[in-house]
Amino acid sequence: MQDMFATIHERTAEETPIFSVSEISFEIKRFVETAFSKVKIKGEIFGAKRADSGHWYLSLKDENAVISAVIWRGVAFNLPIKPEDGLEVIATGKITTFSGKSSYQLVIEQMEVAGTGALLKLLEERKKQFAAEGLFDASHKKAIPFLPQTIGVVTSASGAVIRDIIHRVRDRFPTHILLWPTPVQGEGAAEKIATAIEGFNKLSANTSPRRPDVIIVARGGGSLEDLWPFNEECVIRAVYASEIPIISAVGHETDTMLIDFVSDKRAPTPTGAAEFAVPVKSDLTIQINNLGARLQNSSIRYITEKQNILSGLVRGIPNLEQILSEATQKFDDRISRLQNAFQNFIFNKRNMLNVIGLKPFYIKNIFEKNQENLNNLLLRLQSVSVDAVLKRGFAWIKGDNKQTIYNLKQAKENKELEITFYDGSIKTFPQRASEQEKLKKQQRKKDDFQTDLFDF
Repeated sequence: MQDMFATIHERTAEETPIFSVSEISFEIKRFVETAFSKVKIKGEIFGAKRADSGHWYLSLKDENAVISAVIWRGVAFNLPIKPEDGLEVIATGKITTFSGKSSYQLVIEQMEVAGTGALLKLLEERKKQFAAEGLFDASHKKAIPFLPQTIGVVTSASGAVIRDIIHRVRDRFPTHILLWPTPVQGEGAAEKIATAIEGFNKLSANTSPRRPDVIIVARGGGSLEDLWPFNEECVIRAVYASEIPIISAVGHETDTMLIDFVSDKRAPTPTGAAEFAVPVKSDLTIQINNLGARLQNSSIRYITEKQNILSGLVRGIPNLEQILSEATQKFDDRISRLQNAFQNFIFNKRNMLNVIGLKPFYIKNIFEKNQENLNNLLLRLQSVSVDAVLKRGFAWIKGDNKQTIYNLKQAKENKELEITFYDGSIKTFPQRASEQEKLKKQQRKKDDFQTDLFDF
């Protein structure tokens, strides 16, 4: 670099050279890329954006300056952390120029968080955000099934995690395990983990493979940067939206990721997750045997108790044959008494008929007595008949509607009266007679007035 500066200085001392735009751009590019072929820059990420090509474009800034940066797709895939605005990092790479815009940028080849404190600060901010949204509320957590038929596992296909889970499940209660292999660190790991959770939920109980009854999301221990995919938003929301209960088992017992807060059950280790997923078969067998024995013993005691009660009741019940014998005896007695009573009734009636047959004049006397009573009743009836009453000087007065008139008021209320005597009827008009009487009175008053007028 000193030789390069010396050459430029010598040229300046002799004469000022003339460069074309391409030449000067090439010289600057050669100079910058040679002088800054490997640098480490500490700064805060902002404006991070992933292009469709998989490349990342971002800027690093501090209090006084900003530098553009790019992460090529192949490098981004292997980074331990995902570029995110506000994250303070140390980026390792080289400075290059972009002649088309007369600008320079940092091509990042490695990137790490600038101290654990910055990453923990970001973790705490996310935790507060998700808690405020209610993603960690206990009311949203689902119960882990007691005896699942299928266990879904989201983890790397290679490594000790899946082997530990399989061995632990087989030791406790052999159950079908369905693995959805995913990377558990690096670029794109979070998205693949979220996709696996969503994929398990899209399966059906009638499809092949069968939908899991519970999902274990697991990985072994590592640094905070290694475990960072389990703090990404896409993973947290996928776990929250899962209809299948989820057990998280990320890192060691002391490691706590955001997935542990949103999952339905947090296990300290992948082996612990397997223990939460299935019970111990031998323990269940012992428990079932104990319950069976208790059920058998209680059934025997119950039957014995009921037999004793039944025996006591039997002792208190009289002899059935004796009861029937007494009832039969009473029935026979009633039949005998009924037969005797019926025979006596027939005998008495037969005697009465014999008596009546020996004295025929007895029936004649009864008939004459009844005939006499009938004549007396006929005479009494005739004495109170209408004709008999009318012959005694009474009259029967009926009004307009042939109703009987009983007093003067009723007679005045009818226009026509019919008076019936024993030998015939006549009709009279009481209202007309009253009017004629009024006219006669008025005429008499008039005649009296005329007399008074000409009286000298």
